[in-house]
Amino acid sequence: MLAVGAYENCKLYINQHSQELKKKKKVYPCITISRLTGSGSYEVSEKLINILQNNTKDSEDPWTYFNKELITKVIEDFKLPKAFTEYIVEDKYNHISDAVSELLGVKPSEWTILHKTTEIILQLARFGKTIIVGRGSNVITSRLTNCFHIRLIAPIEHRIKHVQEVFNFSKSEAMEYIKREDANKNKYLKSHFFRDPNDATLYHLIINTGKLNYDESAKLIADAVMGKFPNSFYS
Repeated sequence: MLAVGAYENCKLYINQHSQELKKKKKVYPCITISRLTGSGSYEVSEKLINILQNNTKDSEDPWTYFNKELITKVIEDFKLPKAFTEYIVEDKYNHISDAVSELLGVKPSEWTILHKTTEIILQLARFGKTIIVGRGSNVITSRLTNCFHIRLIAPIEHRIKHVQEVFNFSKSEAMEYIKREDANKNKYLKSHFFRDPNDATLYHLIINTGKLNYDESAKLIADAVMGKFPNSFYS
C-alpha cells in the first residue's frame, strides 16, 4: 500500500539515487498525474506502481510515489543527502535552473518554496521510476523526454461518492471539498505556470475513471508507458 511507509519510501528513493549520482545511469520513465479531485489518483497510482514494478528492468530500484504532501514533507525536513543538493546546482545541470527561471518568471532572489518544489520535481523526474501527482509537475517536466503526462477525470457524481468514501464526508461536505480543491489546483497552475489544467494538449493520455475502473485505468497507463519506453521494460 502507498500509505504504509510512504515517506520512508521517498527518503529511501532519494538516498539511493543520491549515491548513484556520480555514475552514468540509465534514464527511466517518470509519470506525472494531473487530476480532478476525487478521480482516484491515489488508487490508480497504487495499482500502476505494482504493474510497472513487476515489468521494469532493474526492478531492485523501486518505483516511488510523490504527491503534494510528500514533496512538502521532504522540503520541510530537507534532510537530503549533500550529494543530492550538490547535484541540483552543478554547472553541468544549469539547464534545470534555467528551466525554473523561465517557468516561474522570477529572479533567483525571489525564489521561495515554489522554486525549491520545482527543482525537486525536476530532479525526481530526471531520476525516473517516479509517479508525481500534482504541483504542476506536468508543466515543470514538459521538456524532459522521459516524462509521460496523465490527466484523470470523472463525472461529479462519481467524484462526490469517492470523496465521501475516503473521508467519511456527507454529500454536501464532499461537494464543498471538491469545489475548494479543484479551485486551488486551477489557481496554482494558472498563477504560477500560466497554464490551464483543462488544456488537453498538456497530456499524453486523459482517462475518465468514471468509465474505466482503477484497475483498468492503471493497466491502460502502464501499457501506454511501456509502449512509449520499451527499453525500460521487459517485452
